[in-house]
Amino acid sequence: MASLGFFGIVFLFVTLAISLAIVVPFSGVLVRFRANFNPKGLRLDEEGNTSPPTGPVVKSYFAMFQRVYRIEGWPGLYKGLMPTALTTFAVTLFVLAVFDPEKPRRHSKYAAPDTGILGTLVYSILMLLVSLPATILTYRAITTPVKLGYFNGLRALRVLLTPTERRRPWILYLTPGLMAAEISHIMLIVVALGPLRRLLLPSLRDSSGLQELSVVKLAIYTIVAIVSTAILTPLEVITTRLVIQRNHASAEYNSVHQEVEGDSEPQEEYGNEEEVIGLREEGDPYLGLVDCAKRIIDEEGLSTLYRAWWLTLFGIWANAFV
Repeated sequence: MASLGFFGIVFLFVTLAISLAIVVPFSGVLVRFRANFNPKGLRLDEEGNTSPPTGPVVKSYFAMFQRVYRIEGWPGLYKGLMPTALTTFAVTLFVLAVFDPEKPRRHSKYAAPDTGILGTLVYSILMLLVSLPATILTYRAITTPVKLGYFNGLRALRVLLTPTERRRPWILYLTPGLMAAEISHIMLIVVALGPLRRLLLPSLRDSSGLQELSVVKLAIYTIVAIVSTAILTPLEVITTRLVIQRNHASAEYNSVHQEVEGDSEPQEEYGNEEEVIGLREEGDPYLGLVDCAKRIIDEEGLSTLYRAWWLTLFGIWANAFV
């Protein structure tokens, strides 16, 4: 960290702040677009009676962006900013303190640091274990209709976590299917996509990178990227659904009207007459990775698993030549 100098560190954090100001609205819209529950037809409730479809019909990422802005305005687009910022700054400080800033390590959703397959796999899983609670809080902060504020962390925890989760926080890791979806995502990137990328594409960090670029290898990697997108996008949609699925001692609460134990005052919400997205009833949760995929296909159609697939493909290509 010392090698950067004071002004270097200040510049780094200013750059991170600007990046967050740009990225947070787009990532928040993506979470809501993939989380929106919109069944194709009538469903049966717990008593066997038919219930009408729930949730708004939003057919594209950009339509969801317009909907968020129309109902919640700019504050709605920046929901999830605080947990995202705290996590980003904490990870940055850790990397600066532990690793050599002169030798940056590749690490993003679609690229992990190159330390060999086994080392990269261990590193990625450790990062998952550390960051998963922050991811859960961020996604739930984005999808809740409740106005949380930026500096009332205890109230936010009461809104976003159930009493069971607050008493036993480790239960977040036991959400059915969540770890399986996340580790499957990591395995595909580390074991398959990463090695193939290094085999087929040169790094543009070297001056000779463009000269080593082969049209044939580029075409092969394009096919690899498309196949990877076809597998990764459903995993990301499933992960989004499982992350916002809250754990109760007894499943009797609705995830849209999030249960807040001990708060007697009324909760201020965005768009009191219209909610941005619809979510499944928590009384009928997903039971695992396969069950989640099957229910999404049965209830909402196969296309739901491929919401915003082009963003996944873009993420793969954005890290192709790093």
